Amino acid sequence: MPRPSLKILLASLLAVIWLGGMLLAFWWFETRYLRPFDERAAVFSGTGLQLPADLAGPGPIRLVHFWDPACPCNVGNQQHLAELIAHYAPLGVQFHVLQKPGSRGELPAELRALQPLETLPGSAELPASPAVAIWDQQGELAYFGPYSEGLTCTSSNSFIEPILEALAAGRAVNASNTAAVGCFCDWSAETVD
Repeated sequence: MPRPSLKILLASLLAVIWLGGMLLAFWWFETRYLRPFDERAAVFSGTGLQLPADLAGPGPIRLVHFWDPACPCNVGNQQHLAELIAHYAPLGVQFHVLQKPGSRGELPAELRALQPLETLPGSAELPASPAVAIWDQQGELAYFGPYSEGLTCTSSNSFIEPILEALAAGRAVNASNTAAVGCFCDWSAETVD
């Protein structure tokens, strides 16, 4: 039986090293960015959450996106949020963003239509992000919580579209206290007003 050539041995060794490197990179990504969902639950309570005075009261449906630029979980809902803006902004829904206090970063280009808020009374109680709050046409908090359950958010697993549709049809929604399991990052309450 002929012995394998040196070229075949080197190619095999390189393939094994490459495969090991890929497995190591995947393991690092999984442990760094993907959180085990059965261990990361968040309870969202809208008690005390209010729109700033200039936005409060009767008006259009208002959606506030809570954004932490350093949170890798945002990647899972950015495309969905851009689709929400494209679909519902022409229908009169106003979209706002509250960036985590003390954080730095710029919104991705597809989310630049979000109007920034400097503060949001009651946001110190936010347990995690990404999250969303929706106020109805009477200025009442209709929904406060995550976009969906799970790692990513799409229109097929989102809580947001049914709520916006109900509010646009004039139906009352009261889901300001929710719980979910998913990809979340802590929202520090120390520096929020």
